[in-house]
Amino acid sequence: MTQALSIAIGEDYADIREGVRQVCADFPGSYWRDLEENEAYPTAFVQALTKSGYLGALIPEEYGGSGMPLRAAAVILEEIHASGCNAGACHAQMYTMGTVLRHGSEEQKKQYLPAIASGELRLQAFGVTEPTSGTDTTKLKTRAVRDGDSYVINGQKVWTSRALHSDLMLLLARTTPLEDCKKKSEGLSVFLLDIRHLRDKGLDIRPLKAMINHNTTEVFFDNVRIPASSLIGEEGKGFKYILDGMNAERILVSAEAIGDGRWFTKTAINYVKERRVFDRPIGQNQSVQFPIARAHAEIEAADLVLRRAAAMFDAGLPCGDDANMGKLLAADATWHAAEACLQCHGGFGYAREYDVERKWRETRLFQIAPISTNLVLSYIGEHMLGMPRSF
Repeated sequence: MTQALSIAIGEDYADIREGVRQVCADFPGSYWRDLEENEAYPTAFVQALTKSGYLGALIPEEYGGSGMPLRAAAVILEEIHASGCNAGACHAQMYTMGTVLRHGSEEQKKQYLPAIASGELRLQAFGVTEPTSGTDTTKLKTRAVRDGDSYVINGQKVWTSRALHSDLMLLLARTTPLEDCKKKSEGLSVFLLDIRHLRDKGLDIRPLKAMINHNTTEVFFDNVRIPASSLIGEEGKGFKYILDGMNAERILVSAEAIGDGRWFTKTAINYVKERRVFDRPIGQNQSVQFPIARAHAEIEAADLVLRRAAAMFDAGLPCGDDANMGKLLAADATWHAAEACLQCHGGFGYAREYDVERKWRETRLFQIAPISTNLVLSYIGEHMLGMPRSF
C-alpha cells in the first residue's frame, strides 16, 4: 500500500500562483485563437515564462535554476491552464532535462543545464514514440550504431512535439539489437542531440498537423552522425533512465489537467449564473448544476492524489502508483468538466470567441497522453491489485 505522508492542503505556493496569473493575463483567449488561426508557435508566451524563471523551476540553483520541488512545478503548470493558457508548447522544458540532471555527466550538466534554465537553449523535443511501436517502447526500431568517436542514427520518430522550436532533442534509440538482449528493455540508450546543426546532415523534421495546436512533428534520421559524447549515462541503460522520469512527467501533465478542470468549472459557473431562460438562470436547473458540481468534486479528489504523488516524489519515495492513479483521475475529471462546460453553453460552446471549444479539444488529449487511461487501468489491475496481466 502507498505510504502515508503529512502534506499541507490549501492553495499552496500562493506567490507562485499569483505570479503565473500575472504572466498569463497578458495572453488572453484572443492570443491563443490567433495562434491556431495561423498555426503558429506561442513564442512570446514561452519567452515570458522563461524570463520569469518558471521553466527552470526544477533545475538546481547551482546550474542556474530555481531548485524548486516537483509540487511547485505542478502548481506553475496548473495555474497556466487554469488561467486559460496552455503549457503544451513548453512544458517539456521543465521535466525533460531531468534525464540529464539525474544521469548525465557533470560536464554535460554544466554545459547544458544553465543554458536551458536561462532560455539560451531550448530542450523541448523528446524523441521516443515511433509509428510502428506505439506504447511498446522496447520494440522501437531507431538504431544508433557506434562508429569510432561517433554514433550513426537511422530511424523515424512520430508525435515529437516542438522539434521545430527546439535547440536540443532527447532521443531514445536502440544500440544493441533486440535479438541480442536477454531482456527486451535492455540495449536502449539515451542521447542529447544538438539538432540546430543536423538539419542539413540527414535530420528531417516535418510538421504533423493535428486537432490541437501543439506543433508536433515527425522526425527522420538518415545516417545522422553525432558525437559519442551525446550519450547520456551508460549505453544500453536508456529505458531505465526514461522510466525514471515518467512519474514526474505524469504528475506535471496531470497538474495541467487539474488546471483545465478548474477553468472549465469556473467558466461554466459564471455562464449558468448569468444565462437566463424562461426568466431564470439556467444554473437553477439541477440537470445543469449537477454535472458541474460532480466535476468539481472529481477535480478536488484527483488533486489530492497528485499532491500525495508529488510529496512522495520529492521525498524520494516510490510514487508510481499515485502518479498513475492521479493521471487517470485528473484526465477523467477534466474531461467531465469540459463536457459539462460545453453542454451548458449550448450552441455558444462551439463559438470560438468563448474559448470553450478550444479548451475542450485541448483537454481531450489527457485521455491519450502521455499515457492512455486504458494503460493506467492495466497498470492498476496488474501491479497494484495483483490480477493477471491483461491483453
